[in-house]
Amino acid sequence: MIHAKDFKRMRVILLGPPGAGKGTQAQFLLDQLKIPQISTGDMLRSAVKAGTPLGLQVKEIMEAGGLVPDDLMIVLVQNRVALNDCKNGFLLDGFPRTLAQAHALREHGIHIDMLIELRVDFEEVVHRISGRRVHAASGRTYHVDYHPPKIVGLDDETGETLIQRRDDQEETVRNRLKIYEDQTQPLVTYYQDLAKRHPKELRYVVVNGMQSVTEVRAEILKAL
Repeated sequence: MIHAKDFKRMRVILLGPPGAGKGTQAQFLLDQLKIPQISTGDMLRSAVKAGTPLGLQVKEIMEAGGLVPDDLMIVLVQNRVALNDCKNGFLLDGFPRTLAQAHALREHGIHIDMLIELRVDFEEVVHRISGRRVHAASGRTYHVDYHPPKIVGLDDETGETLIQRRDDQEETVRNRLKIYEDQTQPLVTYYQDLAKRHPKELRYVVVNGMQSVTEVRAEILKAL
């Protein structure tokens, strides 16, 4: 068992493709280390909803389908990590997404202690996600192989037809993986090189995400 008091500070980035299990492992890290999860997506939506100056600035960009500029994203993250609940560290979710954002983090003095990469074969990701089926009314989820309903294609409780969400369709999943690969590979190279040059500052840990949830968790614990 990890205790937050065992760490002076733990600032973590969790990398991994869609379907790698980041959500599950992120929650485990938050519970163990007692640090907040910083989701830039959630913060942007909150800023827009609250009508803050930043929210008003990014609202037009987001509504037009554009990408929020790196300088605004950095301001958002800087303001968030300065809050008291981040004094013992934080887990960055969805940031950095680009090499420019990673450079900006360092330039603004926001250093990372550990980067954990959940490595999963892309074909396995496609199988995991495209096999999902959902009961639209309740949100109950199934998987055609890993967690099938009692009757194929029907919800266990209501008997209603299950659907495959558009985001879970194979073509969509493969497109998302291509975007992830294009965006993330430069980050992987950057942080691996940084960890080699500054081993006392940053640890880069690769975890085999093809294992069970429990086995992945055990590897993360060992790394920590």
